[in-house]
Amino acid sequence: MTEAVCVPCSEGTGVLSEEMIAEGLGRLPGWALRDKAIFKRFEFKGFAKATQMANLVAWHSDKMGHHADISFGWGYCEVVYTSHEAGGLTENDFLCAMRLEKLVG
Repeated sequence: MTEAVCVPCSEGTGVLSEEMIAEGLGRLPGWALRDKAIFKRFEFKGFAKATQMANLVAWHSDKMGHHADISFGWGYCEVVYTSHEAGGLTENDFLCAMRLEKLVG
């Protein structure tokens, strides 16, 4: 799945089942489900590392063409993926989370 690319989605297209979401989360340690999104909170010591992580996620999102919601502050950066156009989670969300994990290793 990490070699796949994001594809544009539209309302109702490719929304994953609960079973597929659970399977995807099983491959992403530290990620959790919130409403119709997956998220992970990355913890850091200080503000600079959190800001660098937010910038990395922004760069990665732009490269992938699938944009995360990012919030950060002193000691944390939270990343949220959902496919707004599709109205839920799609393969794009899990693909981006997996590739982000690979980047931060």
